[in-house]
Amino acid sequence: MALARPVRLFSLVTRLLLAPRRGLTVRSPDEPLPVVRIPVALQRQLEQRQSRRRNLPRPVLVRPGPLLVSARRPELNQPARLTLGHWERAPLASQGWKSRRARRDHFSIERAQQEAPAVRKLSSKGSFAHLGLEPRVLHALQEAAPEVVQPTTVQSSTIPPLLRGRHVLCAAETGSGKTLSYLLPLLQRLVGQPSLDSLPIPAPRGLVLVPSRELAQQVRAVAQPLGRSLGLLVRDLEGGHGMRRIRLQLSRRPSADVLVATPGALWKALKSRLISLEQLSFLVFLELVDYILEKSHIAEGPADLEDPFNPKAQLVLVGATFPEGVGQLLNKVASPDAVTTVTSSKLHCIMPHVKQTFLRLKGADKVAELVHILKHRDRAERTGPSGTVLVFCNSSSTVNWLGYILDDHKIQHLRLQGQMPSFQKSSRDILLCTDIASRGLDSTGVELVVNYDFPPTLQDYIHRAGRVGRVGSEVPGTVISFVTHPWDVSLVQKIELAARRRRSLPGLASSVKEPLPQAT
Repeated sequence: MALARPVRLFSLVTRLLLAPRRGLTVRSPDEPLPVVRIPVALQRQLEQRQSRRRNLPRPVLVRPGPLLVSARRPELNQPARLTLGHWERAPLASQGWKSRRARRDHFSIERAQQEAPAVRKLSSKGSFAHLGLEPRVLHALQEAAPEVVQPTTVQSSTIPPLLRGRHVLCAAETGSGKTLSYLLPLLQRLVGQPSLDSLPIPAPRGLVLVPSRELAQQVRAVAQPLGRSLGLLVRDLEGGHGMRRIRLQLSRRPSADVLVATPGALWKALKSRLISLEQLSFLVFLELVDYILEKSHIAEGPADLEDPFNPKAQLVLVGATFPEGVGQLLNKVASPDAVTTVTSSKLHCIMPHVKQTFLRLKGADKVAELVHILKHRDRAERTGPSGTVLVFCNSSSTVNWLGYILDDHKIQHLRLQGQMPSFQKSSRDILLCTDIASRGLDSTGVELVVNYDFPPTLQDYIHRAGRVGRVGSEVPGTVISFVTHPWDVSLVQKIELAARRRRSLPGLASSVKEPLPQAT
């Protein structure tokens, strides 16, 4: 019986295999095989899936060592020693952030070095004396800023051509020491020239044009101690308070040798004939304004600066970003051969010494996340020293609304409404502000920047992130950005791609690549 069962089973399987299959037999060689039809919609779905699989970037193999980009998903980390090719596809941690399912995702661009690029590779013999500054200017610098010992790379490249009388277009990253790079040559030039008081209205010999009142106050605070040691008077001209305030500022006697002004206030004073630019010997633009440039007498070259009784202005344009067409505008007032372009190697690049974190959040979750960050920082302050915090919003109404919420949570803070000086003197403050605090303000004590509202442009992101990690900062800088809208995600993807490829941010380099001669 035991042997009969396997024999029966074998014969049954054999009959099934050799029997003709129902519906699939071909009775003649000319008869076609049956056709299986696939719906068009299903076929398209299959093709799309196959296409997505082919286009998916290959994950970067993470090896032990420091990271350049750290993501919530480890397969998207990028080691610091990995260099992507020009045509190599970079896997982005923010690739799917426009989907709602990406909420609470995050990634960070890690700190690749400790010191700022502006203070690296400085010669041990380098000093301000080697740049051509006179002893009295060096003495004034030592009295006003004894902590400034060596020039930064930007100052080393900018001061010599300015002392030779050349116009300068200086494009360098934020926090690289651009303020002293133009103030020291300005003051040295004015000290060596006589003051002509032939006009009945104020006629400054040096003019620094800045985009905001807060920046005007800061530049004046840096320039006044230097000018006081050299016997030069430095004042500011601020707008926003009407013509009465402008008349009062300009009526002070004696007139200022160096005037730090905003474009709106200066233009009102020019139209009312309260001020003259005929005696200008040095003109600095932190924001190029063509209608004020046309009112100034710009020297065509260094030879035009030799006559003290027919003064013409030496032109300096300084900034971290420039609008397109800067070169063409300068060519209208000065010879291209008389302009020196100074460009930093890290211009428009992600700062390698500042950690930058991006959080994909729903709009309703931003307040809770901000409160958590600030309270966590408050607990950390009790165990060690800490720097200050800047919280950026895109509108003044958001600043006020967010301030009321922080008041409810008992979080002490300031708002950028005439309180900037107290913020700069404090070491443990939180400042709520708009982009008015992102341009040029010296913030060496700032440890953390929070973009509560993501900036609308890459230029704004550069200026906001530049508030930390500045030359002279004693605390490491960190930037945290809340990413909410689809247009925010598009900017974040550009930032992440530039960081992974170690390249400058797209769309910014064209504004400084003008037909101007390079630094000599």
